[in-house]
Amino acid sequence: MVTQETLSRAARAKEIYDARLKDRLEATDRDRFVAIEPESGDYFLEDTLDAAVDAATRKHPDRITHVIRIGHPAAIYIGGMRS
Repeated sequence: MVTQETLSRAARAKEIYDARLKDRLEATDRDRFVAIEPESGDYFLEDTLDAAVDAATRKHPDRITHVIRIGHPAAIYIGGMRS
């Protein structure tokens, strides 16, 4: 279940991404993953979703991070192709 707190953290992380990271990362790191810890503003840039989450968890083990796939509307896609 998604809580209001989780939604609030995700919104803050997206604000940080849009304001501080988007232009630079989309120009240089498209398709990589960035985990953003919204309380500190720390971010962790990695090649895989797991690596981004692991890096964030090592530094902030008790905090929730939000992961963005750079240049994409979602971190992962689930489903098939339409014909």
